[in-house]
Amino acid sequence: MQRTLSLGWIALYLIAVPAILTAPGYAASVERIRNHKAVVTEVTLAPGETISLPDKRPAMLVYLTGNAAEMLTNDGKVRKESVKRGDTVFQPAEESSIKNDGASTLSFVRVEFLTAGNPETWGRTGLAPNYKVLLENRYGRAYDIKITAQKFEPQHSHHDRVVICLSGAQLEHILPNGEKQPSTLKTGDIAWRLAATHIGHNMGHTNLWVIAVEPK
Repeated sequence: MQRTLSLGWIALYLIAVPAILTAPGYAASVERIRNHKAVVTEVTLAPGETISLPDKRPAMLVYLTGNAAEMLTNDGKVRKESVKRGDTVFQPAEESSIKNDGASTLSFVRVEFLTAGNPETWGRTGLAPNYKVLLENRYGRAYDIKITAQKFEPQHSHHDRVVICLSGAQLEHILPNGEKQPSTLKTGDIAWRLAATHIGHNMGHTNLWVIAVEPK
């Protein structure tokens, strides 16, 4: 009888654990990329949920959705912000948290830098004219890429980078030797792309919108 009761409690526990981990109050955090330069995590917060961010290394946050957010820093200061889709911000290596203060889901990608960084300023070096630099410091450079449907962009060069796709498109890259490489991205894709020199061609019927983050 005792063995039957014990097995029953174990079964109830195993059923309850997934429910607890996915219950309101527990943010969904999924690691998407890990290499020698960066760890990239996608975070989703339901309304009212809070996540504590690691304090060991600096990072950049790229918002996938817009919403009202509440930031708490390690000195106890609370800052309320209205973030927009595509907003990119720097997070120092200090304890902090983000609360979804809105009525809908808040999602962002956290690019955590694993290198010591580089004080050299890259600015617009290598970038196509239509790219917009959003943020740069000793740890990385972030910029906005948009390519209209059926259009080519000028040849350009980039460093190793994380690409975060906010609006997907059918793409190809054309290398200096004329070789063509498929490079299609779907909305929501998060990918690691090695340094390259190429022309981007949007072959599809949707406009491309990507935020790129290059660790230094």
